[in-house]
Amino acid sequence: MSRSSRISRRAILRGAGAAMALPWLEAMAPRTVLGSPAAAAADGPRRMAFFYVPNGVHMPAWRPKEEGSSFELPWTLEPLNPLKDELLVLTGLAQRNGMALGDGPGDHARALGSFLTGAHPYKTDGANIKVGVSVDQVAALEIGDKTRLPSLELGIERGAQSGNCDSGYSCAYSSNISWRSETMPMAKEINPRFVFDRLFGAGATGSADEKQKRSLYERSILDFVLEDAQNLRNRIGMNDRRKMDEYLTSVRDIEKRIARADEAEEMAEAAGAQRPEGVPKDYAEHIRLMFDLIALAFQTDTTRVCTFMFANEGSGRAYPFIGIPEGHHDLSHHGNDPAKHEKLKKINRFHIEEFARLLEKLRSIREGERTLLDNSMLVYGSGLSDGNRHNHDDLPILLAGKGGGAIQTGRHVVYDDLPLNNLFLSMLDIMDVPCENIGDSTGRLKGLDG
Repeated sequence: MSRSSRISRRAILRGAGAAMALPWLEAMAPRTVLGSPAAAAADGPRRMAFFYVPNGVHMPAWRPKEEGSSFELPWTLEPLNPLKDELLVLTGLAQRNGMALGDGPGDHARALGSFLTGAHPYKTDGANIKVGVSVDQVAALEIGDKTRLPSLELGIERGAQSGNCDSGYSCAYSSNISWRSETMPMAKEINPRFVFDRLFGAGATGSADEKQKRSLYERSILDFVLEDAQNLRNRIGMNDRRKMDEYLTSVRDIEKRIARADEAEEMAEAAGAQRPEGVPKDYAEHIRLMFDLIALAFQTDTTRVCTFMFANEGSGRAYPFIGIPEGHHDLSHHGNDPAKHEKLKKINRFHIEEFARLLEKLRSIREGERTLLDNSMLVYGSGLSDGNRHNHDDLPILLAGKGGGAIQTGRHVVYDDLPLNNLFLSMLDIMDVPCENIGDSTGRLKGLDG
C-alpha cells in the first residue's frame, strides 16, 4: 500500500494523557527525492552522545598495536569486532585540565569535571563550585529547541551534589559529567521509569483525572495511543508499517522490563531491604534498560544530545557477577599486580560488551538509506588513562558512528598528545553548532574524515 499523505517529522501519537514520538518513516521524506542521493542527505538528524567509565582502563589490553585501517582490536575491545568498521580508536588525546596544576591530589574529581568541559575544576567542597560548560550543553543550548528534550543526562549511580568526595573537591565534580554553566551541573537520572516517563509523556500531559486513571489501571502506554497508531497505519506503506511494529514492540519490551524491576523492588521491601524505586538490582540490566531508552530517544528525535555514566568517578562498585568481588577503585590502584590487572581487564571488557550492545541496536534501526548509528557520534572513554598513575594523557577514547557521513570509521588514529577538546570542536562542527574553543583546544581534530 503506498502512502496517501506525507507525515511530519514532528508527528506524535496521542491518547489519554500519553504522547509518543514516532521513529523516522519513509512517509516523512519528501516524495520527490525518496531513493535518490538527495534522500540520503535528509535521512535523519545528527546526534551526539558521551559515555563515561571511571577509574581509567588497563591500557595494554586497550590500545591497538597497528595504526590505520589494518588494525586488530585488543582483548578488551574484542566485543566490538562485529562493529569494527563503525568506529575509530583514538590514541594520544589528553585532557590537561584534569591534572593537578598546583592543586594537589584529587585526580578522580578533576578527571570527570574536566572530561567534557575542558576546564580545570575549582578546588572546593563548598557551594562555590566552578568548572566550565560541557560540550554536550554547548550543543544543547544551540540545537535543543529542535527537539522536545534539549538533552538527556543518564547514569547508574546517583551521587551526592555537595560535600567532600575527593581530597577537598566537591562531590558535584565526581558525580556530574554535564555542566550547563560554570556553576550549574546537570544532575543525571538513574531511574529507568522516570526516563521512560520523560520520553513518552507518561504522567506529564493530560488532566489530573487522566493521570490518575492511568496510574490506577497501570496500563501500557500503547493502550492509550492504540487508536491513533491504527489511524496512522492506514496512511503509511508496508515498510513503514513494519518499522512501526518493531518500534512499538521495543517500547512494550522496555515497559515490561521496568515493571519487572518494580516487582523486584516490592519483593526487596517486603524482605526489609530498601532501594530506589524502579532501579533494577541487576547492574547489567540497569545499563541495558538505559541504553535502550537512549536508542528510543534518538530514534524518535526526542533529543539529539545525551550523556551516560557507567558509575561515578572513583566508584568502588564491585562486579561479583563476573567473578570480581573487589571494588573497582581499589583495583585501579593495582601497583602493577598482575592479578589486579586481570580483574581490571574483565571490568573494562564488561563495559565494552554493554556498549557494543547499544551500537548493535543503533545499527539495526534504519533511517532511509542510513542507520541510526550512521547518523550518530558516540564518544566512549575515561578522564584517566592508568588508574594507578592517575595520568590524564593518552586517554582511552572511542568514537563510534559516522556523524551523518562526515566521519570515516574503521581506523585506529594516533595523535601526538593533542587536546581531547579538539575532538569536541570537530563534533560540534558536524552538528552545525558554532564554537570557537573549549578548554585548552588548539583547533579542530584532523583525520576524522580520513
